[in-house]
Amino acid sequence: MGITEWIATSATALLGATGYTGIVILMAMESMVFPVPSEAVMPFAGFLIVQGQFTFTGVIIASTFGSIIGSLLSYAIGFYGGKPFIHRFGKYLLLNPHHLEVSERFFAKRGDITIFVARFIPIVRHLISIPAGFGKMNIWKFSIYTIIGAGCWNAFLTYVGYSLKNNWSEVMKYSHTIDLFVVGILGIAGIYYIYKVIQSLSKAKTN
Repeated sequence: MGITEWIATSATALLGATGYTGIVILMAMESMVFPVPSEAVMPFAGFLIVQGQFTFTGVIIASTFGSIIGSLLSYAIGFYGGKPFIHRFGKYLLLNPHHLEVSERFFAKRGDITIFVARFIPIVRHLISIPAGFGKMNIWKFSIYTIIGAGCWNAFLTYVGYSLKNNWSEVMKYSHTIDLFVVGILGIAGIYYIYKVIQSLSKAKTN
């Protein structure tokens, strides 16, 4: 079994074992500051739709419910003071004050609609709820934009996974090339993570 197939098998096994609850928890984490990308969760939920373990409607409801839970928790962090949290714990999550500043500028420039747009942008979608809390954005507007944006993004990724699973035999024809690509990405990500943590800890000692 190649790396790609192992990842697909492991991810679908995890989601299959935890069910819709697992999707809710993972997507709640994704909508906060945890490094859990939706791109690594939702396509595999699409796999399980093909296998008959999930339904498309159930996946979208569970994932969007998780997204709004995580987003509201992040909103609360911002409302009650998010910068100290990022300064203290961000180094362990590959996040730093600069990422928060980018999200704040993004929010300030584009207003409320940015909550919807941010769901499609990596890094920003993890943090955008915090400046929304800072800015005391109307929580009902915040919730509506989040639900619509997260629902669209989650549906798209789920459909991608559904389509991939239906064509899995074709995908596996190129498994060796895909495996090399995946190993390369994981290696780079691991090195980058270690580098950033060491860099953050060094800065903390200096200060």
